[in-house]
Amino acid sequence: MLQHFCFMNSMKRENHTLVSEFIFRGFSSFREHQLTLFVIFLALYILTLAGNVIILTIISLDRHLHTPMYFFLSMLSASETVYTLVIIPKMLCDLTGARQPISLAGCATQMFFFVTLAINNCFLLTAMGYDRYVAICNPLRYTIIMNKRVIGLIVAMTQVSAVFRLPFCATKVAHFFCDIRPVMKLSCIDTTVNDILTLVISVLVILIPMGLVFISYILIISAILKIASAEGRKKAFATCASHLTVVIVHYGCASIAYLKPKSENTRDEDQLISVTYTVITPLLNPVVYTLRNKEVKDALCRAIGRTLS
Repeated sequence: MLQHFCFMNSMKRENHTLVSEFIFRGFSSFREHQLTLFVIFLALYILTLAGNVIILTIISLDRHLHTPMYFFLSMLSASETVYTLVIIPKMLCDLTGARQPISLAGCATQMFFFVTLAINNCFLLTAMGYDRYVAICNPLRYTIIMNKRVIGLIVAMTQVSAVFRLPFCATKVAHFFCDIRPVMKLSCIDTTVNDILTLVISVLVILIPMGLVFISYILIISAILKIASAEGRKKAFATCASHLTVVIVHYGCASIAYLKPKSENTRDEDQLISVTYTVITPLLNPVVYTLRNKEVKDALCRAIGRTLS
């Protein structure tokens, strides 16, 4: 289906130039620092992959972590791993100077997986916030999460097909991957309808889940304040701190990127925001959940102990 939309778009239309591929301008304004950026992003990418693989391995091997909370965490780690694979290798390749164009089909595929996984992460963070409040495992919750995955696929297909139905008159994407707004800017026609669609989808997958998370935390804080002992309150707050840190960064960056007026930031500012949610946030997940989470640290120590014994 993606190839069909790209084929239709790539056909020559009246008064429009034939466009069959795009070129990422990426970090062209930081040309003298591209080698430095390559080393930094490569190091962060390796740490992200290693951290998420460690989390997935520990959760699968340690029976103490076979709970709904860590089930969602393992799904988030898997999703973040694929999310980075979709974007960062191409970005690193371009930073080395081996800048290769990307076909319309390749761009549409990248955008589809990016949008699908981003929506999936939003719903997973919402489910993890709800799980903080509901301590007892409810089997129906897993069905809800699976339904949200289907919703994510449908929303992504709607968004991508709407973008790639547009006729394109330019080939240089002012970004380092096929994000929605930078690609729409290359269109020959007015994109107001697409902008409205993007805003509606952003509200549905960012604001509503974010609101549900914050409602969960209002209820959590209310419950924590009723705990008699100071030690009990401290332990309860510590349990929530890791998830809340990831939620604030994830939803904060997503809100700035997709809910702000499209002309408010410069290209460099937009790219900085994008680097945060494509490079920093996926790394934040394993770092926060291993360094700030006692159960994961204890499981890691047990795994290391078994390996050395």
